[in-house]
This record gives sequence, C-alpha cells and structure tokens, in this order.
Amino acid sequence: MLLNTKHFGEINIEEEKTLHFPDGLPGFEKLTKFIILQNPDEGVPFHWLQSTEEGELAFVIVNPFIFIADYDFEISQRTIEKLDIQTPEDVSIFTIVIVPEDINKMTANLRAPIIINTKNNKAKQIVLDDDKYHAKHYIIEELKKASQEKIVEEAK
Repeated sequence: MLLNTKHFGEINIEEEKTLHFPDGLPGFEKLTKFIILQNPDEGVPFHWLQSTEEGELAFVIVNPFIFIADYDFEISQRTIEKLDIQTPEDVSIFTIVIVPEDINKMTANLRAPIIINTKNNKAKQIVLDDDKYHAKHYIIEELKKASQEKIVEEAK
C-alpha cells in the first residue's frame, strides 16, 4: 500500500504490519491505524510511529528500556484483555519522544507508554497512575546516568 507522508514522502507499507489502536491515541482518538517506520541507521534507537490515515502525523518513538533499564509498571487487566495479550513476550513497549531544537533537551513521555501486542498488532497508549514517571524524562541525562551506574558497577 502506498502512503504519502509529510516527513518521508511516498512510501510503500506492508498492510499486515499496520498497528490497530482501537481507542486511537490521546488527542488523536479518530486515528486508529499506524505503522512503525524503522530507522534505517541500526545504531540509532529512534523510530517513527506514522499514521496511515493522516500522512501529516508521525511521532518519534523509542524503546524506553534503552535509557531506563528498570522502567517498570503494571499493565491493567482491562488493557491486557483489550489487546488480547497472552504472554509478556508478546508485548513491545515504546514511548513518544519530543525532539526540540536543542537535541540535548530531548524528552520521552514515560508517563504514557505505548503497549503493542506483537502477535496481533493491537496497540494502546496508556496513562500510568504512578507518579514515579513523568511526561518529560530527559533522555540524554538518563543515558549519562545509566552509563555512570554501569562504570560504578564494573569497578566493583
């Protein structure tokens, strides 16, 4: 299927890889079909969540475990049922990234992760009740902190 996008021009997407968000995304409830466009540079962890219904809309996303190894939260039973999740291995998690002009101030929304059932491509963005995570976690700071913790651990 050909998709005309704002950021990537005309691209060919595989319909079977389309993610279905039954409730849309908060603020974009009417848009329910998205696809993940992988970054062609395998060393870069950022990808795009591109709407297949609105070519103008794409979000930068990242796997949060890359910069916060102990990121942890409960997925509600309601979400598990809605996405028909059978095992934890069927789940992928991403967070939306905001990339400002100063890339050092790039943030990830850990308060509202995107849950994807990789077996059936159903997805949902949930909002966590836990105050442990915020909508603006500075990615570069978290990476520096993780790197320092790794150095300390290796020194032991």
